[in-house]
Amino acid sequence: MDANDVRRKWEDRSGEFSPEYYAYYGPNEVSESVRRHFERLLDPTDAIVELGCGPGRHLSHLHAHGFENLAGVDINADSFEVMADAYPDLAAAGTFYADAIEDVVTEFDDGEYDASFSIETLQHIHPDDEWVFEELARCTSDLLITVENEGRPGSNGGTDSDSGQSHDGSQTDAEVGGSVTGVNDAEYDFPLYYRNWESVFTQFGFVQVECERGERDTLRVFRRSEAVSTGSE
Repeated sequence: MDANDVRRKWEDRSGEFSPEYYAYYGPNEVSESVRRHFERLLDPTDAIVELGCGPGRHLSHLHAHGFENLAGVDINADSFEVMADAYPDLAAAGTFYADAIEDVVTEFDDGEYDASFSIETLQHIHPDDEWVFEELARCTSDLLITVENEGRPGSNGGTDSDSGQSHDGSQTDAEVGGSVTGVNDAEYDFPLYYRNWESVFTQFGFVQVECERGERDTLRVFRRSEAVSTGSE
C-alpha cells in the first residue's frame, strides 16, 4: 500500500474508526491524560493543534476545561460535519483543516503552535512521508505529545520501542532516526507503522520529559530543548 492508498483509506473512512465512531465514544482517559499535561505546562490561551482530530472528541475535552485557542487537522471532511452536531461549541470556536496532514503542515509558520499532539494518528503516516515529522517539529514552539502504538514484542512486526530489539532479540535495521521499526498490516485494512517517537523528535530539537506506557499506546511528552534547559514550566 503506497502513501496515496493510505490517505484514501482514511479520507473515505466509514464504520469502525470513522468520525461517527469516535464521536459516539467521546472523550476518554487519553483525553484526560493529555489535558492534565497541558494544564501543567501551558496557559489556557496557548495555541494547540491536534493532528488527526476526527470529530474533535479530544479537543472538545480541552475546550470544556478552558483551553481557548484550538485547531485540528483531519483528512476526512465528514469529521467536521459530525463535530458540528456532536461538539457545536468546539466547532464554532476552533480552527479546522479538512485535508491531509502532509498537505497542511507545510503551510504553518515556524512555531505557529505552542503545542501539538496526536493520538493514534502519526502511526499511520507512510514511510514515504516521514518528512512530515520535521515539519511538525518546526511549527511547534514548545510542547509536543504523541500517543501512539509503538509495537511490543510478539506483535506483528513490533519491537520493544526503547531497546530497538526485534522479537528474536536481533537489532532492527530502523532503530536510529525514527524510521519504521515494524508494520502491522494484517490486523486492520490499513497499515500501522511502529516507530520509536523519542528517536523521531529528539532529532529536531525536542527532549523527552515524560513517558507513560499503556496497554496499547505509549504517551510521550516532549519539550523544546531551550525550554528544558531554562527550567521553563
